[in-house]
Amino acid sequence: MPLDSESRWRLVKLLKAKGAQEEITVEAIELRAATAEDAKQITEIYNYYVINSVVTFDIEKTTEKTWLEKLEYLKGLGLPFIVAQSASGNILGFAYVAPWRAKAAYKRTVEDTIYLRPAAIGKRLGTRLLSELIVLSKAAGVREIVAVISDKGADPSIALHEAFGFKRQGHLAKVGFKFNRWLGTVLLQKSL
Repeated sequence: MPLDSESRWRLVKLLKAKGAQEEITVEAIELRAATAEDAKQITEIYNYYVINSVVTFDIEKTTEKTWLEKLEYLKGLGLPFIVAQSASGNILGFAYVAPWRAKAAYKRTVEDTIYLRPAAIGKRLGTRLLSELIVLSKAAGVREIVAVISDKGADPSIALHEAFGFKRQGHLAKVGFKFNRWLGTVLLQKSL
């Protein structure tokens, strides 16, 4: 059964209460460029959301190969793909920007993506990742960042983007179908 934002929070609290995760402190987390060695953990993080939520419209699990190809593609374009690594070496989250559209006129416009391990939610890690992603995107020559966020169960992501100055540009209703229901997207944009 897919989890909405509120249900994910309850699950995270339950896991914390049971001591099922390492202690995560923001100060002990390193942000760095993603490497091929991170693909397995990136896949695990992303596939959790594929199976359990509507924050991604993917309906089938991805593979390490898919993430390795994406990493190489974005590296070739000079676009940032970063991870948040704990002191113990676990990847707690990742963020990247990818081309918004394939046409040449869109070259300086990207779409951002951020995902966190459920245990890392509520630790301000998304804030750190988005802040660094914006800095790196600007350095890479990006002019516009677009966020395409599910209109169901992703309110914290919308709030995070708005806190960084992203402005709502529109809402596309019923453009995706997952878990037997129609879903829309909220479009936000930030100029660098």
